[in-house]
Amino acid sequence: MNKLLIFGFVITIFFSCSEKKKEDKELAETADQEGIAKENNTTTDVKFPIYDFDGLEPMLHKDDGKTYIINFWATWCKPCIEEMPYFERVYAEQKDNNVEVILVSLDMPNMWKTQLEPYVENKEIQSKVVILDDPKQNDWISKVSEKWGGAIPATLIYNKDNRTFYERGFTYEELNKELNKFIK
Repeated sequence: MNKLLIFGFVITIFFSCSEKKKEDKELAETADQEGIAKENNTTTDVKFPIYDFDGLEPMLHKDDGKTYIINFWATWCKPCIEEMPYFERVYAEQKDNNVEVILVSLDMPNMWKTQLEPYVENKEIQSKVVILDDPKQNDWISKVSEKWGGAIPATLIYNKDNRTFYERGFTYEELNKELNKFIK
């Protein structure tokens, strides 16, 4: 029952955030059309690359001999934060074996400077962190995986030979077990 409540809460937050992003985008487009430069303080000097889904999508389909672990997460997501040390540990142990971890933050723009950057700095995150800022999640979620309902944490592990999507959190042992199916 608690998991169902948490899932409902996460989905509510996820979709309410998209409405805010949509409003911000519409405001920016209106300002551009009127010739007014809109200054967005939330994106000024953000330390991580910001992508819409079209910009992020190539990271989900690389064929360069590496195994990729792509984790969709947010600082407001307790299960995401709980599993973060496992992704960092696996990255530290496996980076020399052509394993790359990419942490795709779904935090809202007003959290990038106040939540995301301090979290990454305080936890000394070594994996690559990128921001996905695309309010059209109904369009892109199924492009990540047809199996994805939109909840986080969610992880895609792939290489040129194999591709598996997980809509759940991991323990260190579970993540290693799944990764071992990809590296030989």
